Amino acid sequence: MSVITSRLDTSAAEYEARRAAMLAKLAELTAEQEKAVGGGGEKYVDRHRARGKLLARERIELLIDQDSPFLELSPLAAWGSDFPVGASVVTGIGVIEGVECVIVANDPTVRGGASNPWTLRKTLRAADIALRNRLPLINLVESGGADLPTQKEIFIPGGQIFRDLTRLSAAGIPTIALVFGNSTAGGAYVPGMSDHVVMVKERAKVFLGGPPLVKMATGEEADDESLGGAEMHARDSGLADHLAADEHDALRIGRRIVRRLDWHKLGRRPGSAEDPRYDEDELLGVVPEDLRVPFDPREVIARIVDASDFDEFKPLYGASLVTGWAKLHGYPIGVLANAQGVLFGAESQKAAQFIQLANQSRTPLLFLQNTTGYMVGKDYERAGIIKHGSMMINAVANSTVPHITIVLGASYGAGNYGMCGRAFDPRFLFAWPSAKAAVMGPVQLAGVLSIVGRAAAESRGQVYDEEGDAAMRAMVEAQIEAESLAFFLSGRLYDDGVIDPRDTRTVVGLCLSAINNAAEPEPAGFGVFRM
Repeated sequence: MSVITSRLDTSAAEYEARRAAMLAKLAELTAEQEKAVGGGGEKYVDRHRARGKLLARERIELLIDQDSPFLELSPLAAWGSDFPVGASVVTGIGVIEGVECVIVANDPTVRGGASNPWTLRKTLRAADIALRNRLPLINLVESGGADLPTQKEIFIPGGQIFRDLTRLSAAGIPTIALVFGNSTAGGAYVPGMSDHVVMVKERAKVFLGGPPLVKMATGEEADDESLGGAEMHARDSGLADHLAADEHDALRIGRRIVRRLDWHKLGRRPGSAEDPRYDEDELLGVVPEDLRVPFDPREVIARIVDASDFDEFKPLYGASLVTGWAKLHGYPIGVLANAQGVLFGAESQKAAQFIQLANQSRTPLLFLQNTTGYMVGKDYERAGIIKHGSMMINAVANSTVPHITIVLGASYGAGNYGMCGRAFDPRFLFAWPSAKAAVMGPVQLAGVLSIVGRAAAESRGQVYDEEGDAAMRAMVEAQIEAESLAFFLSGRLYDDGVIDPRDTRTVVGLCLSAINNAAEPEPAGFGVFRM
């Protein structure tokens, strides 16, 4: 075995400072996630309960297998926007009757479960995860439809929700709708386009136009129940396949439907697993508060892979990128982890070869990001940094094995692309609270603008405003710093969630398990090019 020897000094003042900084960030994360869990606030939660209804997360808890994990996705969606944190919907992966499923649950305590632009993005991401990983999709429906003041941002792209449901079904991936309350207008097509539909008696209301709209359009008088009630749809329209007596009964029926799917994974089965030899709690003190200070990613790898066993590939070449082979919860993986932040030509070539080798052996790749981007300067440009970086980006883009990305620290410039950022469509992407991503660091970006402004003033023969320059730099640095923080990025769904570093092994293991519901992807169609 090639067990990593940890050099992390957990008694050092530096370690304690890093740990304290991470714990402070985790306290902030908990506070923000509690906003999502709180839904629309105490008033609307109490009103919902007074109607005898379960909350969205309570429905999920009763639906999934007892004591099984639920990997919540995008809990900070809409953070920093005008909409409540969580975007009025809960999404994630849960195990139902032994089957991993994607679950989408409207939160009716937030504006009646109405969909805003972030709800839409979060819902579409969940459907994408279901399709790419071959996971049954279950919608727990109770929504008032589109948030009308923002309809211009929802109506046209929102049709993709219905397209995705039909594509999932066409791919043989089951779609199930459990309808607990309103599912009106466009929302009526969620049960309409699902393979299996359960409606709660005297609760579910599914219609294209409610009584007021029908009255305005046709002059017809109708009440909710006769127009779109659960019993009508079970007896007359046939839209409901099952009529549930209450919410608990609907969830029981939903579990029964999944049990009858006779669902089997098509991917690899994990081998035996062994816990890492180092304590996961020590991950709290690995990443420095100042991301310009490098850290050794092997300390992270040692605390997440099986038995801390890691066969490093090309350890003496391109040393600022660590690559190698390991197992995680019994699944084989290839790991690419930034060591010193900067990617040079050698690192780029090493990465491209390693990615191609992973494709040869059909091994999923785990990217651990802490990069300031590709190296700049005359010597590096002459040595071909652009073409070398392009090789790496090309390899990432055309790799067909599953990718999982964890942003540990910095994710700047094209390094974000080469290390499989969101634009390169990893199966899953999570971030630590220490993560930051932007076109470049705040100081560097403000400095570039200052240099450009100074040169422009000189070309015009003007005296440069030094006081204004200082104010501009301070403003730009503050703006870029705020817009590069993990919460800001997660709020815009540039990742699938901000996670506690101590949960990294568990989260990646759940992702690997979910990925293997799908059959192994076809090879990329090229061999290994030695760069």
